[in-house]
Amino acid sequence: MSAAALERLALYFATEPTRQGVLARAALCRAGPADRELTSRLVAGLESEIRADGSVGSAALPTIWRVHELCDLGRGGDAPVASLMSWVLALQGRTGAYGEDCDKERHVQRACAHYVRGFFSPSPPAVRLAPVTFPSGKAFRAEPAARFALSCLALRAALRTGNGVNPSIDDHVQSLSSLATGWAGWNGFFAPDVIVAGMHALALAGEEHRSVVAALVGQIAANQDASGAWPNADLFQTLDALVSSGLPEAREPVRSAVPALLERQRADGTFGASAQQERALIGLRALLWSEGRS
Repeated sequence: MSAAALERLALYFATEPTRQGVLARAALCRAGPADRELTSRLVAGLESEIRADGSVGSAALPTIWRVHELCDLGRGGDAPVASLMSWVLALQGRTGAYGEDCDKERHVQRACAHYVRGFFSPSPPAVRLAPVTFPSGKAFRAEPAARFALSCLALRAALRTGNGVNPSIDDHVQSLSSLATGWAGWNGFFAPDVIVAGMHALALAGEEHRSVVAALVGQIAANQDASGAWPNADLFQTLDALVSSGLPEAREPVRSAVPALLERQRADGTFGASAQQERALIGLRALLWSEGRS
């Protein structure tokens, strides 16, 4: 059944002139000669939207995601990405970051200014961020969760671009790792999608944090239901994080999620209209990884 699902995805992505199409064909070992030129055109288009201040539309989410898009296309070390990251790094230390205030409950959870440092502020506290839909199609509707997840996306961008040596980035990593050691419940103070976002970021933080990531992968696996999906967690965001972890422990829950993916796949190979190409790419990578092919 996975072979048929993969073939539907291969047909869907066969001629797509998009970043997702380029990445999908490469993952399937079906990249054509034209993909190199297409990649150059895609990069040029993505870079042309970067403003003089280093942002994309002066907004956090599109600017952070642009870093990921260019890294995916092999341009992580180029000057435009450095310009984007300069703008993103400036979001640290501004008001509006997750955990900057304190109350009794957050203090008990160590999710306040006494314990959390280095998080990015996507917008001032008076400017509501949620609901916000990420490129994976996952929508964060609660304000604290939206700010937390967006900071984790920014942290991933920083780590992908070699900014892990930055002390403020290390503060974020260490704070996130410390928080993660207290994520014992699946439906407690930290929602499942928040746990997944944190694990995804920590997965890029190096060997020092491998044991914490492995524990989170185990927690995610332990809360998988009989269908292969996760209660109260987005299937595609979770699969993306598990595959990105690269840990052997993550392969079994990804493999167990294949029936849930197959149930959602449409005749054209995609998994619905929401974030159609991004979710198709995540599904493709999950199917390949479940078979040990990537």
